[in-house]
This record gives sequence, C-alpha cells and structure tokens, in this order.
Amino acid sequence: MYTRQYWAIIEALFKQKQVANVTSEEGKTDFLTERLSYLRGLKSPNNQQALLILLADKEKRTPDDDRKLNALLRAEKAEVRAQKARADAARIVNAEKIAERKARDHELYNSAGLLILAGLVDVTTGKPVMDRGELLGALLGLAKVPSNDQQRGDWKRQGDALLAKKETKK
Repeated sequence: MYTRQYWAIIEALFKQKQVANVTSEEGKTDFLTERLSYLRGLKSPNNQQALLILLADKEKRTPDDDRKLNALLRAEKAEVRAQKARADAARIVNAEKIAERKARDHELYNSAGLLILAGLVDVTTGKPVMDRGELLGALLGLAKVPSNDQQRGDWKRQGDALLAKKETKK
C-alpha cells in the first residue's frame, strides 16, 4: 500500500508540525510502532504476532505482504480491545464482590457492637469479659429458646430500650 519512504516523509513532516491532521494511516503507524515494541518484549509471541513483526520489519513488502500486515494489525487491535473489555468486566465483577463483602463485614461489626453494648466484650481489647466457652454456651442456650417464648419478648423489649437510649445519646 504505502512504502517505507512514504512513511519516512510523513514522519518527518509530522515532526516538523507541518501536518495538521492525523490521518487513519498515521494512527496505524503509531499503533504499529507501539505494538511492535510491546511484541518484541514478549518472551514468546504467538505465531500471528511473530508474523506481524516479520512483515513490519520487511524492507520491501509486496502488495500481498501489505494486505497481510493490515489484516494482522486489525487482529491485534481487536485483541487489544478484547483485553480491555475483559479487564473492564473483571473490574465490574470484583466491584460487586467487594460491595457484598463490605456489607457482610458491616453486619458483623454491628453484631460485635451489640456484644459490646451488652457488656459481654471489652471495648478496648475486643476480648470477651467472661470465659469464651461460657459466653458461647449462653448464646447456644439463647438460640434454643423458641421464637414465641415470653422470655424472648422480654429480652427484645430490654434490647430495644437500650438501643433507643444509645440513639438518643448521639
């Protein structure tokens, strides 16, 4: 399509800022230059990338070589776009996982706050104020009490009153 001499002239004009518009061909040159430096840095480029390097470095390309080079360039650009799309998708998935984990952590902190509010955990050290086995046994006993038991209703009223008192102090 275009010879190396043509590209040398375009580059010289561009460097002298005599070329005002960047054409799509110049954009191809910029991409090709950047991509070739990346591909040359790879330990083992795939066959398509190796052929792209060979064709780009070829001094006298035939029209068939130019056609192949353009096709390989389009494929490389598509691969770059695909990599960016995969990275964007991974960021979205990770953001959702992070949000779920933050919500779960928030609920766990709230539960720990209830234990502190009940006086079962020391505020400064974060350790239980009684034996861990004793505390766990008491919580297991609470879990066994049926939800319609009157004792649970009494506990709920006491807890709601303490939470309301805490809220009014804020």
